[in-house]
Amino acid sequence: MSYDIYFLNRRDGQSWDEVLEGMEDAADESEPIPAHLLEAWDRIVPQAQTLLGEVEITEYEQESRDLSHSGTGIDLSVFGDEVSITVPYWHAGDDAAVALGQVSALAAIVEKETGLTAYDPQTERPLVETPPEASIELMSRITEDLRSRYGG
Repeated sequence: MSYDIYFLNRRDGQSWDEVLEGMEDAADESEPIPAHLLEAWDRIVPQAQTLLGEVEITEYEQESRDLSHSGTGIDLSVFGDEVSITVPYWHAGDDAAVALGQVSALAAIVEKETGLTAYDPQTERPLVETPPEASIELMSRITEDLRSRYGG
């Protein structure tokens, strides 16, 4: 389970639900990464390394790109024309604030380089409209719940 951020292209007049439905419909098709996203990836990686420190990069032909930070579990993925950030429910309290702060900073880099909008499906609004306290509280609550159920 993870806290997810999706990067979406929303046209004028289009609802977020419509954008998400379109993303789900397209998920069944395996397409190569578009050239503009590959170019953006090349600009994102050095900025992400500056933000997060040591990261692991995985590139699979023209199909996918992945950047993982082992300390936080933050993962940035590009698969076809889909871009997302995930962070596992490992963090609570101050740790959640730090991890989600890094997610927000990484999301801002991705938005700047891709022109896409970071969308938080947990709060059902763009990430910039999501109060950090709401994300931190949600991540902390779910992390603590999972720890109480499964020990950890």
